[in-house]
Amino acid sequence: QVQVTESGGGLVQAGGSLRLSCAASGRTYAMAWFRQAPGKEREFVAGIRWSGSSTYYADSVKGRFTISRDNAKNTVYLQMNSLKPDDTAVYYCAARRTTVVVTTTELYDYWGQGTQVSVSS
Repeated sequence: QVQVTESGGGLVQAGGSLRLSCAASGRTYAMAWFRQAPGKEREFVAGIRWSGSSTYYADSVKGRFTISRDNAKNTVYLQMNSLKPDDTAVYYCAARRTTVVVTTTELYDYWGQGTQVSVSS
């Protein structure tokens, strides 16, 4: 069983930056970040294949967020720049036992507990 743990959330003003980290206790393949705002469904934010050669982003974060990974540390990062109040949500890290990145929550095998990101206007 792989455990996934997020860190790096917090409160930031609009236009600011945060970097989230996600550490996995074992080897994983495709990994992704999702977020869930109050009263809304959990949505895909960004994903990355094990090799790091392919990354995927939701349209709402393209050009502002960057996902990366360090396989030696079993860690994935989400650099978030130009943050907006609409980015406020609990951010979850998820991992799959396959290499393909998908945007569907049900297809991820492991989930973290989430980290709160709050952006003030």
